Amino acid sequence: MTPEQSRRDEAGRWLAQAQKDLNAARLLASPEPSRSVFHSQQAAEKAAKAFLVFHDVPFRKTHDLNELGEQCAALDSSLVPLFKEAADLTDYAVLFRYLDAPREPDEGEASVALETALRVFQGVSALLAPQAKGENRVEAAQSPDRVDPKGTAPTKAP
Repeated sequence: MTPEQSRRDEAGRWLAQAQKDLNAARLLASPEPSRSVFHSQQAAEKAAKAFLVFHDVPFRKTHDLNELGEQCAALDSSLVPLFKEAADLTDYAVLFRYLDAPREPDEGEASVALETALRVFQGVSALLAPQAKGENRVEAAQSPDRVDPKGTAPTKAP
């Protein structure tokens, strides 16, 4: 396995985990919004880490989407608007997980967080898809079903 294939494989594993977090966020948006927003943050974080892994850029253990987004944007400026928007998800990594949470998010807030995370996931997945015909796609980016934020129907991957 070449170093690029190894990085592509690892990025695919990160995206597969992000996909699981998107699924959890969708399922929990109505019954448990505080848990849904956590999984939305995790999905965006893991997508960012997939992008960095693919480009062989080290990152520290962090939930900070500002920091991860800056690293990603340094590699591809088209990610700037996505990660600017996703920065608002950073607090969801810890804010509602403990008893001293300042408030409880509602379903609307969970839906907005999920839509943001989904845009980050899709944006990163699209950038990790190979440009030349015949190259292997990052495994999670070629998953046949993607998360529909409203939970109405799966959407097809490109």
